[in-house]
Amino acid sequence: MDTRTTGRARRLVIPLGIVALVAAQGVALRLSGVEPAPVVGILMFGVAIVAAAFALAWAGEAAEVDISGGLAVGLLAIIAILPEYAIDLYFAFTAGRDPSQAQYAAANMTGSNRLLLGFGWPFILLVAFLVYRAARARRRPVDPDVSPRPFAVRLPGDNRVELGLLMIASVLTLTIPLTGQIHVLLGVVLLALFVYYLWKVAQGESEEPELVGVPAAIGGLPTVARRVTVIAIFALSAAVILLLAEPFAHSLIQGGRAAGIDDFLLVQWLAPLASEAPEFVIAIIFAMRGKAAMGIGILLASKVNQWTALVGTLPIAHALGGGGWALPMDGRQVEEFVLTATQTLLGVAMLLSLRFAGRWATALFVLFAATFVFTGTEARWIVSGVYATLAVVLFAIQWRTLWPTLRAPLARSADDPAAEAEPVSAGARE
Repeated sequence: MDTRTTGRARRLVIPLGIVALVAAQGVALRLSGVEPAPVVGILMFGVAIVAAAFALAWAGEAAEVDISGGLAVGLLAIIAILPEYAIDLYFAFTAGRDPSQAQYAAANMTGSNRLLLGFGWPFILLVAFLVYRAARARRRPVDPDVSPRPFAVRLPGDNRVELGLLMIASVLTLTIPLTGQIHVLLGVVLLALFVYYLWKVAQGESEEPELVGVPAAIGGLPTVARRVTVIAIFALSAAVILLLAEPFAHSLIQGGRAAGIDDFLLVQWLAPLASEAPEFVIAIIFAMRGKAAMGIGILLASKVNQWTALVGTLPIAHALGGGGWALPMDGRQVEEFVLTATQTLLGVAMLLSLRFAGRWATALFVLFAATFVFTGTEARWIVSGVYATLAVVLFAIQWRTLWPTLRAPLARSADDPAAEAEPVSAGARE
């Protein structure tokens, strides 16, 4: 090992050592079998999960040296939402023997989806805006993917693959509110769509990434050492996240019950706060480092994972747990699913121009927050109608982008010129 390689390896010892120590205290508490007080559990398990998310972000950036950026983002998103899979599939599996658990599987799935879109996307844009302002004030280089007036983040053309797949998946999942169930056959189709997505993003060419800090130290290692390090970080971080997701969610729920919060709302909102934490942290890290488009790309890839793999595995887990060929949904769950599906369509419509603007981020957050202020059935249907109406209007305004977006997942490669959008009107660019 030459002097330069030795220096890079030494630069990894302190940051990875700190992350390992922080994660280790949470793992030690989990393996001890001691059930901590809710506040203690939230803090100790929470910081351990955040530490694992930091390590994942470093490894994900360094992985771009060997694989396409799209695949790196896809893999990061998969690992980041493992806690959500673990929690949701547990509820779906137990619903096979105890039908009362089915409502919790649907609640966790719809809550995590809406939290990702209604809070996650706008928050990343807010972070990008603050980072941009700070860079301008200090006269430092700004994020090249940021457009200042009006403020927006420009997404790469490759993201049309995710947008196209979300549109296709949304059409397929319309059968769920119509039939009041998620059938195993639909689950298989959605899982096949997810596998196709991973294959698709893997076809992109690997470009030389611009790495700084810890990712640069990892990326500068010899090929074998670099790949072993990246794989090890991915594996160990995923293990930590999976191991601690349940006790973290349990601590949140226990704390919520102590505060008198309803169980359904706990599962729908507090548990997703735990399960979504890793991907939020990873996306925030990228935005803070002047890579807002990659941060939004992480959340966009996570949305594809949720809307295909997660929804698709629920009826299969239910069947394996002893249930029938479909996971049933009652009236409340159907309402929640319609609300989630229409929000998804609006999110896709907002990104058709490959620009995520501040006004649209504000609209997403306001509509998301409105469901907490107005909690009745009528309010959910009204918000769903607003989501759907805005989506239809945006689809109509940006109709020239619809075909390129739908065609993008079927193009020969993610960077196929045919997948690029035709020019849109000035009013649609924001």
